[in-house]
This record gives sequence, structure tokens and C-alpha cells, in this order.
Amino acid sequence: MRAYLDLLDRILRDGQWQDNRTGIRTLAVSGASLRFDLRAGFPAVTTRKLPFKTFMGELVTFLQGGTSASQFRAQGCRIWDANANQNTAWLANPHRTGTDDLGRIYGAQWRDWNGWRNLPADSPALAAALAGGWQRRGILDDGSVMLSRQIDQLGDCLHKLITQPTDRRILFHAWNPAELDQMALPPCHLLYQFNACVADRTLSLCLYQRSVDAPLGLVGNLAEAAALLTLMARLSGFTPAFLNWFGADVHIYENQLDMVRTQAARSPLPAPQLILDARVPDFAKTGVPAPEWLTLVTPDDFTLSGYAHHPPLTAPMAV
Repeated sequence: MRAYLDLLDRILRDGQWQDNRTGIRTLAVSGASLRFDLRAGFPAVTTRKLPFKTFMGELVTFLQGGTSASQFRAQGCRIWDANANQNTAWLANPHRTGTDDLGRIYGAQWRDWNGWRNLPADSPALAAALAGGWQRRGILDDGSVMLSRQIDQLGDCLHKLITQPTDRRILFHAWNPAELDQMALPPCHLLYQFNACVADRTLSLCLYQRSVDAPLGLVGNLAEAAALLTLMARLSGFTPAFLNWFGADVHIYENQLDMVRTQAARSPLPAPQLILDARVPDFAKTGVPAPEWLTLVTPDDFTLSGYAHHPPLTAPMAV
């Protein structure tokens, strides 16, 4: 994680002060990238303790399509409590249904995207769409037919990795403009793209973030993305290879500076290894697709081996 510490140093050195919705200023840089080879180790921060199980609980809840802070808590993750129940803008949002509700955040977009389209009633495309699972929802004033379909983006990615691994469009995202007002927090890590290399049976992942809290959020985003890559590789018969991360607004909140300066003075320790429990089926061995494991996997299926770290450090999260 030397590259991560170098990024923190860059923000401290070159960052510009920015105001934002939270009321707490940030030091921010525009544009950053990191690259990790998972075959050489898992990208866990070692200059402080990574709350690994918390982040695995968050990932599992995303995979299950969770939209309530109570679902995250059930998986040992309290990250979303404040955004569900202390976010002033969300508390006043008419789409909020009550305590713990988060709206259609990541999990809903990953696993249950609301797809809509309109087609002319006499179009050959209409019959093809209906045969492809689209449902007729009504007739518009111009006579066209309104259709809808719930789309499991992540499930579709897994299917393509198994059936069309050379496809360069194996991606999913959470940025749904029609539903941004129905979310406690618009997605920050919003686009994931898988790149399979059939020649050596390796799978890599590119992740783009529009905004990221480098001291707190980024370490979790990297851990979850690496775990997701490992899971998708197992379920599609590949070996996880590179995690490539790209950030747009990469920042440190003003009230996190003391922690960051302490952390930046520490030397990173050797990277641990991620162990994915053997109960999760390996498509390379079974040859049988098992997409249900995107939902069946639990935080306990992910374990870090050989994880050494410096003493814990804490800093507040801006809401």
C-alpha cells in the first residue's frame, strides 16, 4: 500500500481547499489512480487497522440488494447508520420511508436496476423486447408502448464472463439519473468494469469513483473491490489479477488531518492474502454456473491471512 500512502502525501502537498455539502472543508486533488496485483497480495491498509469484516459486511449487503441500514447492521456493518438517520437532506426527502431507509442505493442499482423503454406499437422490436423479458406497462399519447424490466447488472456481468469473456462491455454502474433523488447518498464508487484475459485465465477490474474520502472511504472501497473481483473470478473460472482504481475528486476532510499525518509517517507492512472459503463454488472445477452465490456469500467467507498492521487510528466521517 505504498502507492496509497503516496496518494495521501500528494493530497497533503498539492491539495486545494474546497467547500462541500457537509460543511467541513476538504483538501482535494482532481484525478488519481492506483493499481494492485492481487496475486502479490490483498490491498489492505497496514499503517492502521482495516475494519475488514465491516467492509465485507457492506459488500455482502450490496450483493444482496440492501436498501436499509438495518440490513447492513445484520451483516456487522454500521457504516450506513448516519446516512440513513442523521443526514439532514435525506431526512427531509419525501422518498424516505422511515427509520433506517436508504432508498435505492448501490445494491438496488447493482441487482435491481429499473429499466424503461418506449417502442412503437407496430415495431418488430416490440415483439423482440417482450420475448426478451420486457413487460408491457401502458400506452403513451403518441401510441407507443411503455415497457419495463428489472435488470440484475451484476448477474449479467457474471453470465457474460462465463459465456462471452472477451466482451469489452462487461460492466455495471450505480449512477441512475432518474433515481438520484431516491438515494440517501448518490453513488461515489459508481462504475465497475471487468476485463478477462482468456489466454491466461485472469480477471481484472477497473473501478471509477466520482468522489472519495481518501483516509476512510478509499481503504474500504479498495478492499471491497478486491473481494468482489476475487468472488467474480471464482464464480466464472478465472484467477483474480489487477485491481485498477481511478478517482476524480480525491480528498481529505479537515478534521481528518491529524490522523492522516500520523499514518503518513508510518511504514507499510507486507500485504496479506485474501482467502475465499472453499464452500464458494469454483466454476473452473465444476463447470456449473452458480450465480446464486452472489447472494449466498457471507462476510465470514472472506478471510485475511497474514495481516499485520500498525495500531488503530480513528477519524470522524463527514455526513
